[in-house]
Amino acid sequence: MFNPRSEEIFLQAKPFESRAVRLIQGVVQEIEVERTSQRGLVGNIVMGRVSRILPGMQAAFIDAGFARTGFLHIADVWQARHDAQGHYIDTARPIEKVLYEGQQLLVQVLKDPIGSKGARLSTQLSIAGRLLVYMPYDARPAFDENGEPLPGPRVGISQRIEEHEAREHLRARIVGLLDPQEHGQFIARTQAEDATDEAIANDIRYLKQRWEAIRAGSNGAAPGTTLYTELNLAQRVLRDWVGDKTIRVLVEDPYKVDGLKQFASQYMPEVMERIENFTGERPLFELHNIEQEIEGALKRRVDLKSGGYLIIDPTEALTIIDVNTGGYVSGRSFEDTVFKTNLEAAHTIARQLRLRNLGGIILVDFIDMHEESHQKQVHDELEQALLDDRVRVRISGFSSLGLVELTRKRTRDSLAYQMLHACPSCEGDGRVKTSQTVCYEILRELSRMARQFNPSEFKVLAAPDIIERFLEEDASFLNQLIDELGKPISLSVEGQYPPGGYDIVLL
Repeated sequence: MFNPRSEEIFLQAKPFESRAVRLIQGVVQEIEVERTSQRGLVGNIVMGRVSRILPGMQAAFIDAGFARTGFLHIADVWQARHDAQGHYIDTARPIEKVLYEGQQLLVQVLKDPIGSKGARLSTQLSIAGRLLVYMPYDARPAFDENGEPLPGPRVGISQRIEEHEAREHLRARIVGLLDPQEHGQFIARTQAEDATDEAIANDIRYLKQRWEAIRAGSNGAAPGTTLYTELNLAQRVLRDWVGDKTIRVLVEDPYKVDGLKQFASQYMPEVMERIENFTGERPLFELHNIEQEIEGALKRRVDLKSGGYLIIDPTEALTIIDVNTGGYVSGRSFEDTVFKTNLEAAHTIARQLRLRNLGGIILVDFIDMHEESHQKQVHDELEQALLDDRVRVRISGFSSLGLVELTRKRTRDSLAYQMLHACPSCEGDGRVKTSQTVCYEILRELSRMARQFNPSEFKVLAAPDIIERFLEEDASFLNQLIDELGKPISLSVEGQYPPGGYDIVLL
């Protein structure tokens, strides 16, 4: 039977780059890019060394072999919640009582370095499998909903499994497969709900083997040594994206197909039959217009089908999304036009967050709505649309200014950060000086240089629009300055100069 929510995953693997997209009913919902020379660090476990402790911030800088020292906050130090004997304590100890400069310890990358910020690190290590996540250092006692301690090893359940009976049944199954004296914690991922006991047991065995290899490799390891590397993009896609609704994984690389099937046979045999090799004459992404989707996800403006549009402006601190009606006019009233535009925008915003991998604080400026019922419906629509997001998203209600605030967990760089860089002409501002502004700047600079130096002649090298303005609109001002200085000023067009670029040569 056809599933209206059926999903497809397309993978394009090249020696220099791998790209993956997730589609629902043929519409791209998620894009991820991994370049061979710029593989992310998130999930890697490395040997670090404490280089500096900041008691005032309750944090430490860690030398982990990266270009910049990593940042470790007390909230991410598992040792702070344990005494010298390894017993859990309710109140965290201050960081200066837990760590010391020069100390070596295993750390895991929570967030890649972004801009001027170093990597965010944690000593609370976790290793992800297909069905479970293993946290070897988590020894906190587990309690039920009534506050009573739970017997056996600590097992957590994904929040996406909402039904109480299903959660408790899955917890009991996993506990039954673990050694009663097991240390640490296992967290069941969403896929574990329908997995067999054999598959869960295989995942437990795999995760413990990986942990034992990390422990063995850490003995005598120097700071900066990588002891565990997160899976590559293609493997992560199989592990994290493939679910019951996935009808196929189409791969544009016969060699990659063989490798993925080998990987799947070991960790997720039920997926093997859905991995297919794409053999079309045209490139896979071009055939399904995915290249256009990627280009669109890099643009500032996103058009809505109704005629409205979004403006998406990421900044270092937050992302601002502005909703506009554009050319859309409803046949009933302006309030109805605004309401329908905002409803459509809610779905598009949720999709754009996934496509662009936008994280952190996100402010949405919907068009003002006077009816509270309309505000509630738009808020509910946005909340429902965000349920498809694999990343944790929290949403607030409308503020007094009509803004909706979202927070979306940020781990890897956004798509734009990976694929774009600041314009060298405007330095990322998105605007450049007008030719008139630059011409007047040159005139002032010529006057200043004439007082400071005593050249026989000045030569102005500038972009074509600057020279054109000096020869036309501002010719009188230039001639007036020549008479004032009593020295010739020649002009020369430099076609390679960026907008607003110029040089003044003293002869």
